[in-house]
Amino acid sequence: MTSRMLAAALIAVTAAGCGSDGREEPDMSSLPPLLPRSYDFHIFYYAWYGTPAVDGRWHHWNHEVLSPDGGGSGSAYPGGDDIGSAFFPDGGPYSSNDPAVLDRHMKQIRLAGAGVVCVSWWGEGSFSDRAVPGLLEAAARHGLKVSFHIEPFEGRGAPSTRRAVEYIVDEYGAHKAFYRTDRFGRRPMFFVYDSYLTPPAEWATVLSPSGPATLRGTTYDSIVIGLWVNEGDGDSIAAAGFDGFYTYFAVDGFTHGSTPDNWTAMSLWAWERDLLFVPCIGPGYDDTRIRPWNAANRRERERGEYMARMFRKAYAASTPFLGITSFNEWHEGTQIEPAVPKSIDGYAYRDYSPLPLDYYLHWTRSFLMNYKYTFSK
Repeated sequence: MTSRMLAAALIAVTAAGCGSDGREEPDMSSLPPLLPRSYDFHIFYYAWYGTPAVDGRWHHWNHEVLSPDGGGSGSAYPGGDDIGSAFFPDGGPYSSNDPAVLDRHMKQIRLAGAGVVCVSWWGEGSFSDRAVPGLLEAAARHGLKVSFHIEPFEGRGAPSTRRAVEYIVDEYGAHKAFYRTDRFGRRPMFFVYDSYLTPPAEWATVLSPSGPATLRGTTYDSIVIGLWVNEGDGDSIAAAGFDGFYTYFAVDGFTHGSTPDNWTAMSLWAWERDLLFVPCIGPGYDDTRIRPWNAANRRERERGEYMARMFRKAYAASTPFLGITSFNEWHEGTQIEPAVPKSIDGYAYRDYSPLPLDYYLHWTRSFLMNYKYTFSK
């Protein structure tokens, strides 16, 4: 695809009229209902939300206000209309265990063009784990697949991560919506957040073919992707035995890995070592409602242009997979899920005005419909 073709596709999305409420209305009528090769696109999804009506109490909508050292400040948002986010979801706070919510989300993710829902997973029996069966069912109804984003649950290390992989494969691997690659040996894929918290030598015990507790060559062999944060992390990721790396963060400049200007070089580095690189693009970032001290890392959406710049860098890097951060990480303001104008006593939530509520679903789709893996020597 030429740069002129890409520009034309993006112009088609931004050449919008205005709706009756003054919001811009993009014309998406020419886009296909489900994009080819969509299973190469993983969108990070959070199944940690709960409501009193469905779950008996609030989960995550009542997120704590954090201090700079990562601890709590002693205050928390109560949930309801007062949530731990700078944006407010269309329809209000929801439960990740509500079948109607899951069905709506899968429709929206399919519209956005991502084929794989990468669910944030916090360990066996956790709130997010209990949401997985419903998520798999909803994904299957809409032709989507589910992969897993293994978070730093309590006690996580290489041995416990191996046990987590075994549990996930045993518990969910037979489901038709469970994701396995179609180009890399039909193996599952796991993203490991904050993988650098565990030493490479420990990871190698389960990820190296010669490791004493290796996954390699077993029925649980998987593509395991580590997080690239600092400039020198590539060597640690390779030594650990990871199959590749991802960048996750939607903040350009926050880390070496999340700086799009570095992605072409990182892609070449990965390709020369037969590793996978998954750059991650996002619409913006704003976590100041839960981290008031973190305004320096806020990134404005610029009516979609911020995400467009990230996409252009990812396209130039030409990688076989692409990540989207995120569908619904409301705490950090990276969501592409529709948001609505909302004000409460003492606070006015941000929204996407003058763009439509679902603009970022369509905007993401415009990128993915044009993404092709063309890297070669």
